[in-house]
Order: sequence, then C-alpha cells, then structure tokens
Amino acid sequence: MFFIRFFSLICFFSVCCGFSAFADSLWGNPDSERPRAVLKGSWGENPELLREKRENTFDLAGLFFKEESEGENIPLPPWLENAVAIPDVAEESPMIAIVIDDLGINRKMTQEVLELPGPLTASFLYYADDLPDQTRQAEAAGHELLVHTPMEPINAGFDPGPGALKTQMSAQEITDRLDLMLEAFSGYVGINNHMGSRFTANEQVMRPVMEEVKKRGLLFLDSLTSSRSVAGRIADEQNIPYAVRNVFLDNAQDEREIMKQLALLERHARKHRFAVGIGHPHKETVQALKRWIPQAKQKGFVFVPISMIAVYLQDEKNAENIRALNQHDEGE
Repeated sequence: MFFIRFFSLICFFSVCCGFSAFADSLWGNPDSERPRAVLKGSWGENPELLREKRENTFDLAGLFFKEESEGENIPLPPWLENAVAIPDVAEESPMIAIVIDDLGINRKMTQEVLELPGPLTASFLYYADDLPDQTRQAEAAGHELLVHTPMEPINAGFDPGPGALKTQMSAQEITDRLDLMLEAFSGYVGINNHMGSRFTANEQVMRPVMEEVKKRGLLFLDSLTSSRSVAGRIADEQNIPYAVRNVFLDNAQDEREIMKQLALLERHARKHRFAVGIGHPHKETVQALKRWIPQAKQKGFVFVPISMIAVYLQDEKNAENIRALNQHDEGE
C-alpha cells in the first residue's frame, strides 16, 4: 500500500502557536533553528520517496523530524516512530480513531478484531500470552498498538486483572509495575488505562505514571472511566502527547445499540473534526464494526490511528473538545 505524509494537515497545524512549546519540550532547545526533514520520520514514509520530496516536506513544529546532530540522526520518540502510516488527510475530512481494548486474552476474538479493516488502534493487556506474536499480527494488519494498563477502579468488586496499579502503591512500586507491563511487547505508541476510575483521579499516583510515559516518549490515551481524571491536566503541564476517548461503543453488547453509539461518534467527528471510540473484543462489536466501517468511509470519514489524534490535539483549540459523551461500566 502506498502511504504519503499528511501534507495538508501538517501545513495547517504548523501555523498553530501552541505547537512551539510542545516541540521545544521534545527537543530541549527552544533557541535552536527550526529542524528540517531528515530521512527518517513517522507514519512509515519510504526513505527514497522522502529524499525525492525533501524540498517540499513540511514539518510540524519539530514533531515529525529532527535535524542531524554531529552527523547522527536524532531518533523520533516512540509515539511517532511507531505510528502507523496512513494516506494523506484533507483538512475538511472528519477523522475517527477506533480503539479496541482488552486484546490478547481471547485469541479467537482478538483475531477477528485484527481482521477488521485498518487502521484501528489495538490495545493489548500486558498479561496475555504470546504477545510478541499477537502484536506482530496486529502490526502486519495495519493497526497501531497500545499497552492496555490495568488500574484500580472505584468499585472494589471489579477485578482489573493481575498486577494492576493501585492507589496505595509507592511511586517506586508504580514505576516498577509499569516497567513490567511495558516490557511485555514492543512497537507501541503509548498506553491507555484499563478500568482505573479510582487510580486516574488520584494525582499522587498518576504523576509517576505520566512521568514514565514522558520519559519513554509515549502518548497517553485516557479512557476517561472517571470524570475526575487528572491525566489531562498533568499531560498539559508536562507536554505529554494526550488524547481521550469520546464514546464507549459497547456498554450494551447489542449490535443495534452499538450502531447507535457509532452514530454518536460520527456526530462528534462531524462537529469537531475528530472522534475517538473505544470498544472491546465482543462478537457484537466486531459485527457492528464490519457493517459500519464501510458505510462511514462512504460518508467521508477517515479512519486514523490514535497517534494522529494526539498530534491533532496538540493544538489547544482542538483540545477544547476532548470530552466523554457517555459513561462506562467498568465491570462489563
């Protein structure tokens, strides 16, 4: 498949003043000359094609490329390096990112999810079996990867799974536990919370999580299982790439109800230019997505990985619309 860089969208964003501070925080030198494109970039650009187009390649305030330093290329942060390549996106096209959580445990349903047309964002639980193999299959299918990170819910009756991050843990315990999760596989762009309504609302324990995310050059997708989540505020303070889900698709495991939530997702994307939906590897969810994705494409919606939404939301004006449109039963 032939992939090209987001020329029109990048050009649009490069004039947004909010990107300068973000780029400076990534590259660490606010007084340096604006970086030029080098032969390695995000979204999978072919180096030969990039060489031919070098003079016409836009940069996004330093997010996509870094000038050579002392003869060596400075590597991109993993949230860009591991981003999935997609075709050019016109400025007026509404973008939708579909994230499927809880992957890896049910191998049959995981496989059915991976067979859906991409790009989706596949979020794997770190304690699933054969994760290197499963995630390679996801990448081969054109999907982007997240680490689905178990965190403590408010309802103690809900089990977030083994090794979940808990509010009573010390900062070192949290970092050690998170390190273990992030070693389960490679090639991901960031993490998102599994459950976590209690944990994400606690600033003391979320700070070491976000510090680790920043240190590793990742993005954070807030599932917004709590309206009191502090992740967004910390991400803004620390210049961490950040996105939130707008709609949980399958609170009700009924295909007709899921289609209603997908319609809600469409409305948000039409109004605000983007939308993020989170679903789960249920039979009904997969069936609904099989029906809906071709319909949505015919309507002009463009499917993008979560990294593209994170790029879009670095503009403060766009970030004003990162809100949840429905709640989620963490026990589902």
